[in-house]
Amino acid sequence: MTDAREQLTPDHNEVAINAQRPLSRRRFLTGLAGGLAAFIAACGRNGTPTPAPLPTATATPVADSSLLTTPFGSRRSFLPWIQNGAHPEVAVPPSVPPDPTPPPPPAEPTATPTPPATPFPPGPPSKLGFVVARNHPQLFELLHTGGVAVVSTLEHDPHFVSEIKRISPRTLLIGRIDLPQVELASIDPLAKAREFVDALLPIAEDPARRPYYDAWQSYNEPVAGTEDEMKRLADLEAERTRLLAERGIRSCIGNFGTGQPPLEMWQHFMPALQSAKENDGWLGLHEYSAPTIYYMSTRENQGRYPGVSPGDTGWLTLRYRQVYNQILKPAGLAIPLVFTEIGVDGLVQNNRPGPPDARGWQDFQSYWAEHGFGLWGPGAYVEQLAWYDEAMRQDNYVLGGCIYALAASASWESYDVLGPAAAILQQYLSVHHPA
Repeated sequence: MTDAREQLTPDHNEVAINAQRPLSRRRFLTGLAGGLAAFIAACGRNGTPTPAPLPTATATPVADSSLLTTPFGSRRSFLPWIQNGAHPEVAVPPSVPPDPTPPPPPAEPTATPTPPATPFPPGPPSKLGFVVARNHPQLFELLHTGGVAVVSTLEHDPHFVSEIKRISPRTLLIGRIDLPQVELASIDPLAKAREFVDALLPIAEDPARRPYYDAWQSYNEPVAGTEDEMKRLADLEAERTRLLAERGIRSCIGNFGTGQPPLEMWQHFMPALQSAKENDGWLGLHEYSAPTIYYMSTRENQGRYPGVSPGDTGWLTLRYRQVYNQILKPAGLAIPLVFTEIGVDGLVQNNRPGPPDARGWQDFQSYWAEHGFGLWGPGAYVEQLAWYDEAMRQDNYVLGGCIYALAASASWESYDVLGPAAAILQQYLSVHHPA
């Protein structure tokens, strides 16, 4: 995720970079001890003006499986219904003389159980997956459904990754190594590519790990602030992809943060996309929004079940359709796409609705309850993820999207779906798996 504070500039119909150099969301984590206030000050204070109308998107061909019935606009809620303010009528007894015998103590109140959730109905195979920071039993419960499309992980224990593939062979496994953010203004791209490969190969070529990984991510959320920096990044990614392909290792390039890069910068990333196309690589993107996953898309302000069509697009989520329809498809570079992070993230946008200090989805539960998106936060979040899943299924070039996160790292607990949210996802995935 990126914590760069961006604002829409109608002159470019684009989410532009602030006057100050944006920071990587992961770089923000290293400075968290400095306090959130200092972070906000470093990222700028400009508000977000009303965006210009989104361009009309070209409809993307839809796979037959995408058209099976999962109508958000007509189906029932798949959550427990919790009635607020309901009080039973109590009959008033007639007056009686005082009883000298003290009444017995009142009975211990009985807790009202939460009604069971209405299960999601069967549907086409899901493209949802997870970012997994550490080994956790609930991941394997989810994998047993057969519906997990992709897992991205920093955990490279051979027993862990082999068990993922043993339980769910169809799940795509993407590895990532934790490296310092690349300084694009000063790097030698070819030397940096070789440095990355040298750091990765001891892990990726380990015989105990190699059979299980489908791809390896590049640097996480690079931010190219100038044309020259984007060209350097493109050269780095092209060379890194080529070097790894020589060893039979697939690259997942880009892994840009939400709203990055500006649309006009994509032309300078073409060498990396061309190298990925020639070497069977994938493109990685991150898409988040807040206070709901629909915010700043063409389905914003359309209620709890807004539906989604192949023509819908957005500035934060569904932004990828602008990139593919306007840039990559015309250039013949519509390579397979994996969302290496998706979800609700309060850090991606200035002046958004909702609690100003909210970060992960857990911090928006009260907002959702107050604004008609569901009284029970875990269920309300899964409904939004199911909406995004429906959008991904409408685009054949999308391989899957990793929910951030399952078993999250320290300081990112408000994003974690462990517990009730994962249990709901387990039921959803159990009826959205390949036949």
